[in-house]
Amino acid sequence: MSERSLHAVSALAGLAIPGRYGRRGGDPCFIIAERSWLGLATVAARKGGPLRAAVKASYGVDLPDGSTVVDGRDASFVGYGTGQWLAVSETLASEALARDLAQRLKGLASISDQSGGRTVLRLSGPRAREVLAKGLPIDLHPSVFGPGSAATSTLSLMGVQLWQVDDAPTYDIALFRSVSASFWRWLTTSAAEFGYEVTTS
Repeated sequence: MSERSLHAVSALAGLAIPGRYGRRGGDPCFIIAERSWLGLATVAARKGGPLRAAVKASYGVDLPDGSTVVDGRDASFVGYGTGQWLAVSETLASEALARDLAQRLKGLASISDQSGGRTVLRLSGPRAREVLAKGLPIDLHPSVFGPGSAATSTLSLMGVQLWQVDDAPTYDIALFRSVSASFWRWLTTSAAEFGYEVTTS
Protein backbone atom coordinates (compact mmCIF):
# COMPACT_ATOMS: atom_id res chain seq x y z
CA MET A 1 0.00 0.00 0.00
CA SER A 2 1.38 3.41 -0.95
CA GLU A 3 1.81 6.06 1.70
CA ARG A 4 0.38 9.52 1.17
CA SER A 5 1.58 12.63 2.91
CA LEU A 6 -0.90 15.15 4.22
CA HIS A 7 -0.52 18.87 3.61
CA ALA A 8 -2.60 21.90 4.43
CA VAL A 9 -4.86 23.31 1.73
CA SER A 10 -6.02 26.91 1.70
CA ALA A 11 -9.73 27.51 2.17
CA LEU A 12 -9.42 29.72 -0.92
CA ALA A 13 -7.83 27.07 -3.14
CA GLY A 14 -9.28 27.48 -6.63
CA LEU A 15 -10.62 30.95 -5.79
CA ALA A 16 -7.59 33.13 -4.96
CA ILE A 17 -5.98 32.80 -8.39
CA PRO A 18 -3.27 35.42 -9.07
CA GLY A 19 -4.16 37.88 -11.79
CA ARG A 20 -5.90 41.14 -12.70
CA TYR A 21 -9.70 41.32 -12.44
CA GLY A 22 -12.58 43.76 -12.70
CA ARG A 23 -12.13 47.13 -14.37
CA ARG A 24 -9.19 47.28 -16.75
CA GLY A 25 -6.84 50.14 -17.48
CA GLY A 26 -4.26 51.78 -15.26
CA ASP A 27 -2.81 50.33 -12.10
CA PRO A 28 -5.06 48.15 -9.94
CA CYS A 29 -6.71 50.18 -7.17
CA PHE A 30 -7.07 47.25 -4.78
CA ILE A 31 -4.70 44.36 -4.07
CA ILE A 32 -5.58 41.10 -2.30
CA ALA A 33 -3.01 38.63 -0.97
CA GLU A 34 -3.65 35.60 1.22
CA ARG A 35 -1.21 35.24 4.13
CA SER A 36 -1.43 31.47 4.31
CA TRP A 37 1.80 30.71 6.19
CA LEU A 38 1.09 32.68 9.37
CA GLY A 39 1.00 31.30 12.88
CA LEU A 40 -2.18 32.36 14.70
CA ALA A 41 -3.22 31.82 18.31
CA THR A 42 -5.59 33.38 20.81
CA VAL A 43 -4.20 34.48 24.16
CA ALA A 44 -6.56 34.83 27.12
CA ALA A 45 -5.16 36.16 30.39
CA ARG A 46 -5.69 34.15 33.55
CA LYS A 47 -6.40 35.92 36.81
CA GLY A 48 -3.30 37.07 38.59
CA GLY A 49 0.25 36.55 37.44
CA PRO A 50 2.68 38.77 35.56
CA LEU A 51 1.42 38.10 32.01
CA ARG A 52 2.40 41.51 30.69
CA ALA A 53 5.90 41.22 32.09
CA ALA A 54 6.28 37.74 30.56
CA VAL A 55 5.17 38.97 27.13
CA LYS A 56 7.54 41.93 27.40
CA ALA A 57 10.45 39.66 28.30
CA SER A 58 9.66 37.05 25.65
CA TYR A 59 8.52 39.16 22.71
CA GLY A 60 9.83 42.63 23.52
CA VAL A 61 6.47 44.39 23.43
CA ASP A 62 3.81 45.70 25.81
CA LEU A 63 0.45 43.98 25.39
CA PRO A 64 -2.02 46.50 23.98
CA ASP A 65 -5.01 47.74 25.91
CA GLY A 66 -8.14 47.91 23.79
CA SER A 67 -8.43 47.51 20.03
CA THR A 68 -4.89 48.12 18.83
CA VAL A 69 -2.06 46.01 17.44
CA VAL A 70 1.61 45.99 18.50
CA ASP A 71 4.52 44.30 16.74
CA GLY A 72 7.07 42.43 18.83
CA ARG A 73 9.86 39.94 18.29
CA ASP A 74 8.42 36.92 16.46
CA ALA A 75 4.80 37.92 17.11
CA SER A 76 2.28 40.73 16.88
CA PHE A 77 -0.59 41.02 19.35
CA VAL A 78 -4.03 42.29 18.30
CA GLY A 79 -6.26 43.34 21.19
CA TYR A 80 -9.90 42.39 20.79
CA GLY A 81 -11.40 42.21 24.27
CA THR A 82 -10.56 42.60 27.94
CA GLY A 83 -7.59 40.33 28.58
CA GLN A 84 -7.79 38.79 25.10
CA TRP A 85 -5.46 39.03 22.10
CA LEU A 86 -4.90 37.41 18.74
CA ALA A 87 -1.21 36.60 18.31
CA VAL A 88 0.11 36.59 14.74
CA SER A 89 3.54 35.45 13.58
CA GLU A 90 5.40 35.28 10.30
CA THR A 91 8.38 33.43 11.78
CA LEU A 92 6.55 30.90 14.00
CA ALA A 93 4.34 29.31 11.37
CA SER A 94 1.23 27.22 11.97
CA GLU A 95 1.17 25.43 15.35
CA ALA A 96 4.69 26.62 16.26
CA LEU A 97 3.34 29.94 17.54
CA ALA A 98 0.86 28.33 19.93
CA ARG A 99 3.58 26.01 21.24
CA ASP A 100 5.95 28.93 21.79
CA LEU A 101 3.30 30.99 23.57
CA ALA A 102 2.25 28.05 25.76
CA GLN A 103 5.85 27.48 26.83
CA ARG A 104 6.72 31.12 27.49
CA LEU A 105 3.40 32.08 29.12
CA LYS A 106 2.76 28.85 31.01
CA GLY A 107 0.31 29.38 33.85
CA LEU A 108 -0.32 32.99 32.88
CA ALA A 109 -2.61 32.65 29.85
CA SER A 110 -4.79 30.16 28.02
CA ILE A 111 -3.49 29.59 24.49
CA SER A 112 -5.52 28.24 21.59
CA ASP A 113 -4.03 27.54 18.17
CA GLN A 114 -6.04 29.23 15.39
CA SER A 115 -3.72 28.59 12.45
CA GLY A 116 -5.92 25.99 10.78
CA GLY A 117 -9.21 27.69 11.59
CA ARG A 118 -8.66 31.18 10.22
CA THR A 119 -7.97 32.78 6.88
CA VAL A 120 -5.91 35.99 6.82
CA LEU A 121 -5.95 38.35 3.85
CA ARG A 122 -3.81 41.43 3.26
CA LEU A 123 -5.81 44.18 1.54
CA SER A 124 -4.13 47.29 0.18
CA GLY A 125 -4.29 50.03 -2.40
CA PRO A 126 -5.83 53.50 -2.78
CA ARG A 127 -9.40 52.12 -2.87
CA ALA A 128 -9.05 49.74 0.08
CA ARG A 129 -11.13 51.90 2.43
CA GLU A 130 -13.90 52.27 -0.13
CA VAL A 131 -14.10 48.54 -0.77
CA LEU A 132 -14.27 47.71 2.94
CA ALA A 133 -16.77 50.50 3.62
CA LYS A 134 -19.32 48.66 1.47
CA GLY A 135 -19.79 46.08 4.20
CA LEU A 136 -17.97 47.24 7.34
CA PRO A 137 -20.00 49.24 9.90
CA ILE A 138 -17.03 51.13 11.36
CA ASP A 139 -15.31 54.36 10.36
CA LEU A 140 -11.96 53.77 8.64
CA HIS A 141 -11.21 57.47 8.09
CA PRO A 142 -7.50 58.07 8.83
CA SER A 143 -8.37 60.62 11.50
CA VAL A 144 -9.91 57.88 13.66
CA PHE A 145 -8.49 54.61 12.31
CA GLY A 146 -4.82 54.58 11.33
CA PRO A 147 -1.77 52.31 11.49
CA GLY A 148 -1.93 50.24 14.68
CA SER A 149 -5.72 50.50 14.94
CA ALA A 150 -7.71 47.27 15.18
CA ALA A 151 -11.36 46.26 15.32
CA THR A 152 -13.51 43.20 15.83
CA SER A 153 -16.65 43.60 13.77
CA THR A 154 -18.82 42.12 11.05
CA LEU A 155 -18.24 42.59 7.37
CA SER A 156 -21.23 41.71 5.19
CA LEU A 157 -22.63 39.84 8.23
CA MET A 158 -19.44 37.76 8.67
CA GLY A 159 -17.32 38.10 11.80
CA VAL A 160 -13.84 39.54 11.20
CA GLN A 161 -10.82 40.92 13.00
CA LEU A 162 -9.22 43.82 11.15
CA TRP A 163 -6.06 45.81 11.81
CA GLN A 164 -4.30 48.53 9.83
CA VAL A 165 -0.67 47.88 8.87
CA ASP A 166 0.37 51.18 7.27
CA ASP A 167 -0.78 54.42 5.67
CA ALA A 168 -1.01 53.02 2.11
CA PRO A 169 -3.52 51.98 3.46
CA THR A 170 -2.85 48.30 4.08
CA TYR A 171 -5.10 46.13 6.24
CA ASP A 172 -4.89 42.57 7.48
CA ILE A 173 -8.20 40.85 8.03
CA ALA A 174 -8.75 37.52 9.80
CA LEU A 175 -11.93 35.49 9.48
CA PHE A 176 -13.11 31.97 10.18
CA ARG A 177 -12.07 29.45 7.56
CA SER A 178 -15.68 28.25 7.21
CA VAL A 179 -16.83 31.57 5.70
CA SER A 180 -13.75 32.18 3.54
CA ALA A 181 -15.41 31.35 0.20
CA SER A 182 -18.45 33.53 0.96
CA PHE A 183 -16.22 36.38 2.06
CA TRP A 184 -14.10 36.05 -1.06
CA ARG A 185 -17.17 36.35 -3.29
CA TRP A 186 -18.30 39.47 -1.44
CA LEU A 187 -14.83 41.03 -1.50
CA THR A 188 -14.14 40.48 -5.19
CA THR A 189 -17.62 41.64 -6.21
CA SER A 190 -17.16 44.80 -4.15
CA ALA A 191 -13.71 45.46 -5.62
CA ALA A 192 -14.57 44.79 -9.27
CA GLU A 193 -15.65 48.35 -10.08
CA PHE A 194 -12.21 49.68 -9.11
CA GLY A 195 -10.10 46.95 -10.70
CA TYR A 196 -8.22 44.60 -8.40
CA GLU A 197 -5.25 42.27 -8.43
CA VAL A 198 -4.82 38.96 -6.62
CA THR A 199 -1.20 38.33 -5.66
CA THR A 200 0.84 35.93 -3.56
CA SER A 201 2.57 37.35 -0.50
